[in-house]
Amino acid sequence: MKQISIWVVDDDPIYQIIVSKMIKKSELLLAILSFKNGKEAIDEFKKRLEEKDTLPNIILLDINMPIMDGWEFMDEITLLKNQINEGIHIYIVSSSIAVEDKNKAKNYSEIIDYLVKPLNNDDLKLITAPFID
Repeated sequence: MKQISIWVVDDDPIYQIIVSKMIKKSELLLAILSFKNGKEAIDEFKKRLEEKDTLPNIILLDINMPIMDGWEFMDEITLLKNQINEGIHIYIVSSSIAVEDKNKAKNYSEIIDYLVKPLNNDDLKLITAPFID
């Protein structure tokens, strides 16, 4: 089984720790990187594109973050779409249950699903299932 790369883009450090622990307990082969806002994540993404380095298989993206929020991150990803050769599964993971946010997520073809925090083990299995042989 190949290692699955997962990025957690969320400004809540406690949430990042919880997700990391949940992933480690799952015993799935996941490499995890955390970013506290969309700008940090998009900068790393662009750097990896430029260097032809490995991109994440999965991005768990919060909406409400300082500096660059999840929607701004998605706008940047959309601009980079023609440079991305591999399928990246992006999931919005937010505490927002607003219908407007769920509808806005549908405007981005790159977003696979909108999940409400907190993630659980069933969510993790659903998210990683396409990458497990």
